[in-house]
Formats: sequence, structure tokens, C-alpha cells
Amino acid sequence: MAKKLNIDAVARAIEADAGDALPDLRQALKEAQAGEGRVTTPEQMLVRQAREKSGLTQAAFAERIDTPVATLRDWEQGRFSPPGAVACLMRLIVNHPELAEELTA
Repeated sequence: MAKKLNIDAVARAIEADAGDALPDLRQALKEAQAGEGRVTTPEQMLVRQAREKSGLTQAAFAERIDTPVATLRDWEQGRFSPPGAVACLMRLIVNHPELAEELTA
């Protein structure tokens, strides 16, 4: 029999690693543990959070990071994970949203 996860402990560890609170994380972990609903990955939440913190639409954010909007959607919807360099950029934008503005310079 599989051991039940301590959702709060796992969420705290993931948020500590991300360096920020991830609002939907606990719900996603509960759904994943119950085997129901859509599974949300940390990478998926990171990309979405970076875009939302920048205050841009998917189209505008994709243009800002010089990425096709379809690729950004795939990352946000969990169809594909972003490459390591993109994940690093997303973490920087989450912590410093003003950096997204500088990408146009």
C-alpha cells in the first residue's frame, strides 16, 4: 500500500525550492494524490506564474521571450516542459518581474 504524502510538507519544500508561494500547488498535489483531476507540474506553474507576474498576456509574453505562443501554451498546459535555461529565466522573472520589461531592450 502506498504511503500517503504529507501535502503541506511537500508543498513547503517545493515552494522553498521555487523561492515563492505557489497558490495552486496544494490543490494540485491533493488531486494528484487522489488520482483525480489534471496533474499540474512545478514547471507548468513556474511558467504561468512568471507570465502573470510580468502582467502580460500569453501572446505578449511569448513575444517578449522570443518564443512561439504555441510553445508557451504547451509549457503552461504541461504538454512539454521548458528547457533548463527557460526555467531559469522564469525563476528570475518570478523573483524580479521588472526583468521581463528589460527583455525588449
